[in-house]
Amino acid sequence: MSQDLLQSIERPDDLRALSPDELLALAAQIRERMVAVTSHTGGHLASSLGAVETIIALHRVFDFSFDRLVFDVGHQSYAHKMLTGRNARLETLRQNGGVGGFPKRAESLYDVHDAGHASDSLSIACGLAVARDLNGGSEEIVALIGDASLSGGMAFEALNQIGHDRRNLTIVLNDNEMSISRNVGALSLYLGKARMSRSYTLARDTVEGGLGRTGRVGRALVNAGEAAKGSVKKLVVPGMFFEDMGIKYIGPIDGHAIGSLEEALSAARQFDGPVLIHAVTQKGRGYAPAEAHPELYHGIGRFDPETGVPENGACATPSYTDVLGAALVQEASQNDAIIALTAGMTRGTGLQEFKQRFPERFIDVGIAEEHAVAQAAGLALGGKKPVVAIYSTFLQRAYDQIAMDVALQKLPVVFCVDRAGLVGEDGATHQGAFDLVYLRSIPNMRVIAPYTARDLRRALHTALSVSDGPVAIRYPRGATPCEETPYGRDGDAAAADDSPATAEDAAAAPLSASDSSLLPLGRANRLRTGKDLALLALGSLVPVALDCARLLSRQGLEASVYDMLWVKPLDREAVRDACHTRLIATLENGSLEGGFGSAVLEELASQQRFPKVLTFGLPDAFIEHGSQDTLLANLGLTAEEIATRIVQKLDE
Repeated sequence: MSQDLLQSIERPDDLRALSPDELLALAAQIRERMVAVTSHTGGHLASSLGAVETIIALHRVFDFSFDRLVFDVGHQSYAHKMLTGRNARLETLRQNGGVGGFPKRAESLYDVHDAGHASDSLSIACGLAVARDLNGGSEEIVALIGDASLSGGMAFEALNQIGHDRRNLTIVLNDNEMSISRNVGALSLYLGKARMSRSYTLARDTVEGGLGRTGRVGRALVNAGEAAKGSVKKLVVPGMFFEDMGIKYIGPIDGHAIGSLEEALSAARQFDGPVLIHAVTQKGRGYAPAEAHPELYHGIGRFDPETGVPENGACATPSYTDVLGAALVQEASQNDAIIALTAGMTRGTGLQEFKQRFPERFIDVGIAEEHAVAQAAGLALGGKKPVVAIYSTFLQRAYDQIAMDVALQKLPVVFCVDRAGLVGEDGATHQGAFDLVYLRSIPNMRVIAPYTARDLRRALHTALSVSDGPVAIRYPRGATPCEETPYGRDGDAAAADDSPATAEDAAAAPLSASDSSLLPLGRANRLRTGKDLALLALGSLVPVALDCARLLSRQGLEASVYDMLWVKPLDREAVRDACHTRLIATLENGSLEGGFGSAVLEELASQQRFPKVLTFGLPDAFIEHGSQDTLLANLGLTAEEIATRIVQKLDE
């Protein structure tokens, strides 16, 4: 068997010349290459491993240079990229300027939609189908959606229209987690094959049509038969939900059997109207570590491909996520009213220990951020203390619920906004660029952006103490500072605690007296005092500001550095103090359009003060993929670049 099958595929058409045995060998080579590449680049490995045969079958049955394939999220798109001309560049996966981790229209004509957020594929496919019919086109529209994405409300909204419009559209449900019992599965597979048979469909329609024309008795028999058939199917066939909505259901079928997949896809093309193919797959298929730990390998960093062991960072400190998760467990052990909620991201938001310790107080709603926030409002109305942990980029999907269901009523909901700012390799759809903008625009909202692990714990403790409105805590992806010193208002270092031996120890360390103290409302920490300029920094850019101040000091310029902590309410006194210098610079890992820098400028205007100001942050653009360090350098957010621009401004 050729070992170069994958290299021989220059375009998807080449797949049609392969034999069944060669297709199996190709699937194995695709998986081997996925593991080899992602062990260096990281990525969404488990989902893509599980969808290899599905992708192969789709490209053998359809011509997606003409037809349209819409991915939901795109976690399972690596095989698609490899088969559509990007295999030679796969080593650049998720690297700045390289192949993106999600489908991207600018990257290939085979990528129809810039995916990245869940539950939108059916809506996109529905729109494509409507446009095709209005244009008089003939292209096939196919949507590939996972069972997790199907839980999102938007997916059901789309199904509602798809079933009503009855346009030609194929939906492939990639089910890699749902458990299906053997008996029900076998019966459903049998009935699915029967519905796939064109001769069965014609025979059924002929018999029912003939009876329907024989008068009232015949029509009664048809109606009785349909009622009985429907009643039985509803008891034993999981697909009747889709059938009742007007969508033909095929399955469940083995999502790793290319022949069965091709048969189902070919049959779907013969039907008039929408068809859903239910393909059951194994997440992490073909790579033992990912099969054993599919959640870990859903989104994995660099790892040893031989052992599957993830690489550890050089700094033995816990991540912000781990610190928050451990602190929440400790808070919940002392407060029975605390309820933790997340939207399909238990591990990603650090809530796995909370789930184990307090299962009755843990809620994972699946990919349904709007529901999570609205449910939190109900919990608060019921006297509970809900804590909603969601990534920044996904929380923006629930903007209306944050504003109308929570903030309008001043409900004490705590939002833990993980992955705030640049997240790196996942690219434009995942950068947490906009949370400061959309959160600070909402009345009654308080926003904290801590830099140190200690202040993150204090921020959570402070947020849980608030009873007259919501509080959002934003924190970045990655490790907390390797060295951190708690500072007071005037920059005096407090006594250092004994350092934990490991990151896990640090995350789980008991709350000290300083950790459990409240953060003064709207008060910044001044970390350094200088007469020439003031650096007002937020969150992950605080260490950049400190480095910048040291660089400027070598040039004879002394800078005050503020860890601003609070975005809303803003520390007005710190802003006023900063005006006594020659220049103010704001630093934030978020959008400059309406973000922290804008808040400072608004405060200066309200105080009728007009000093020289420079704002540093993310530009008015969607930031593509690359490492966080690379992106910060590209955007001029390094200490060196900021110092250079400050000197230029002062010299004007």
